[in-house]
Amino acid sequence: MDAPHGTSIIDVSNPSRPKVVASIRLDGNEIHSHKARVIHDGKIMITNCERARRGFFRRGRDAVAIADRLEGELGRTPTADEIGSAGGFDPAVVPDLLAAGKVAFDSGGFRVWDIADKSNPKLLAHVNTGGDGSHRFDVDDDYLFISSGRDGFVGNILQIYDISNPAKPDLVSLWWLPGQNVAAGERPTWKGTRNQLHHALRVGNELWAGCWYAGVRGIDISDIRRPRTIAEYDYHPAFFHPTHTALRPTFKVGGRDIVVVMDEEAEHERGREHAFLWFFDISDGNGMKPISTFHVNEGDTPFARNGGRFGAHQYQEHLDRPLLFATWFSGGLRAVDFSDPYRPGEVGAFIPDPGLRGKNVQTNDVEVDGRGLVYVLD
Repeated sequence: MDAPHGTSIIDVSNPSRPKVVASIRLDGNEIHSHKARVIHDGKIMITNCERARRGFFRRGRDAVAIADRLEGELGRTPTADEIGSAGGFDPAVVPDLLAAGKVAFDSGGFRVWDIADKSNPKLLAHVNTGGDGSHRFDVDDDYLFISSGRDGFVGNILQIYDISNPAKPDLVSLWWLPGQNVAAGERPTWKGTRNQLHHALRVGNELWAGCWYAGVRGIDISDIRRPRTIAEYDYHPAFFHPTHTALRPTFKVGGRDIVVVMDEEAEHERGREHAFLWFFDISDGNGMKPISTFHVNEGDTPFARNGGRFGAHQYQEHLDRPLLFATWFSGGLRAVDFSDPYRPGEVGAFIPDPGLRGKNVQTNDVEVDGRGLVYVLD
């Protein structure tokens, strides 16, 4: 994930003997590239470009803004103690934050690769989306739906690109939460980047989006140039963890139209719930109604108290039957049957060996291919 490591192409035609056939290395240390998707019958690959240490640089920009405000109020240059007190920073790191906040960044966004020859990826395009770059995305042969920063906005928003010509991606439209577009005079009612798009997944003419501490959104893209919000549900602050993944299955479950939502475990506080899986009913056209949840117990893994995060993170991002594979950080991989959406239940689990780390697992992402093979990243 961190430079110089970028993206590896792995031959899994023999799944018992996976083989690396190409590695794309990153130049410099400005970005990391930790997400990849393949389209056009395996001939085109999209990878993200996100600013390395983006949280540190974000705090740096905050420190610069605080310093400027204090200088106007005090009529002099504020001290590190004053900046630290106003921003909640350790005064010892304020000089580094001020320096970081002034560093320009224009390498974020996404890259498009020709991988017809898997052993020799060729760069077709690098698009700078602005802000701190892109985090996660969905894509098909025609459109890219990417969560990314953009100049003039607070936090990540949705940017939709026409990629029917992979060498020349074309920006089609934007979607954001009210309050994010500060360049247009909007003002957020939240602190920092708590409310922002994590990513959106396409199902037909809809996108379903996890919006961090703003909950879930359904987005109509029947007019791809004018995406509009058609559903929303925010369970914060009553529930502690941010909303990560949301997807509407293409099939009815128990006769109902449902949306499956997963939160990402943030810093856990004793006495709070761990991040978990939600099921919402959207059948009646009266908004979203939560109908059930699925949890993993700390006692279901030997690694729950060994450091690191425990709760949920992500589930496979396409569903063709009422069975999903989901990741819990130190709870490993979980197979969940939701054929009865009111009573989802676990039908299998796999907890990786921590290997050289020795103490813990941190199972991150999962995907399932057409052969029924499950790929797990830890």
